[in-house]
Amino acid sequence: MVLLAPLTAATVSGRVELRDSKDAVVSKKGDYSGVVVWLEPLNGEPLPVPQGAKARMVQKDKTFTPHVLAIPVGATVDFPNFDPIFHNAFSNYDGQLFDVGLYPPGTSRSVRFNRQGIVRVFCNIHASMSAVIAVLATPYFDTTLKSGNFEIRDVPPGEYRLKVFHERATMATLNALSRSVAVSGGGVAVPPIEVSESGYLVVPHTNKFGQDYSDPDERGVYPAKRR
Repeated sequence: MVLLAPLTAATVSGRVELRDSKDAVVSKKGDYSGVVVWLEPLNGEPLPVPQGAKARMVQKDKTFTPHVLAIPVGATVDFPNFDPIFHNAFSNYDGQLFDVGLYPPGTSRSVRFNRQGIVRVFCNIHASMSAVIAVLATPYFDTTLKSGNFEIRDVPPGEYRLKVFHERATMATLNALSRSVAVSGGGVAVPPIEVSESGYLVVPHTNKFGQDYSDPDERGVYPAKRR
């Protein structure tokens, strides 16, 4: 009788490179960070996602950090305010809508994300602040490092669809990058993935009231809306 060794979980790894970028951080410094890569089963069966998962998106120096955050469905994200000024994180389109309201320095607000999708995050006080939260119905994901490298660990054997999200790529570009990945134990090296930013257009966003940004008072509160 021949005994077969059980198949073990694998690490799916690879590298993403960004092309045709007008962002100096990418074109001059070769920073390929912030690309989300994940795996979904080809058979369409739902995957168990970790319960009670938590993550954090810090507000400091009028910047959301990390700029791109990947989480599983059901995770809670904390938005601590480490600036000496008020902030108001919100999202009013794409993915799950939320508005944590205006809150002072040294405090925090939390949001539980129960809906799969891409959430564009802004601050109602500071127009320059933006971030992305990728809410995924899978526990198998990673976000690229500056080098563009990624590692998706502890993936059980099976057939998967690899998907990619980059905030400055069109949906047509991202859909074309989707590919099948067979995991059978050990390590799986994915061929290099090139993401073109060609065709991407920046769309100016408004505040949470759907209005253009104006100057807030010293507490970060906007003047009353004109009727």
